[in-house]
Amino acid sequence: MAITKKRLEADLSEAFIKLQRDLIGRGPQETKTYIVHDMVIARFKGVLTIEEKHLVNHQYGKKLVKQMRQVLREMYSENFERIVEKLTNCTVISSHSDISTKMGERIEVFILDKNLEKQFEQD
Repeated sequence: MAITKKRLEADLSEAFIKLQRDLIGRGPQETKTYIVHDMVIARFKGVLTIEEKHLVNHQYGKKLVKQMRQVLREMYSENFERIVEKLTNCTVISSHSDISTKMGERIEVFILDKNLEKQFEQD
């Protein structure tokens, strides 16, 4: 039986959470992943640590948290991309990330070499 879009999105979310727990010791409070055309979009809620929550209340601290998270993302971007490639059987052409210190959320966008969503429409 072929995997459904909903199942693949859930599998991606679970793999992203596991990777984050393995790499930084904690995962987000909630993760939701969406397949949209040739993109995999992951939204991570509750990503800030207690220390980061305190830091973002200060202007310098907010910049510091964003910079630190950007460095971590660059260090581990290949790990995230490998997960996407393994589970989708697509090549990741590029990936993008940003964090909202106001909402404590992070978003990851992976651009694929083909329209993955279209493959599910054919089933």
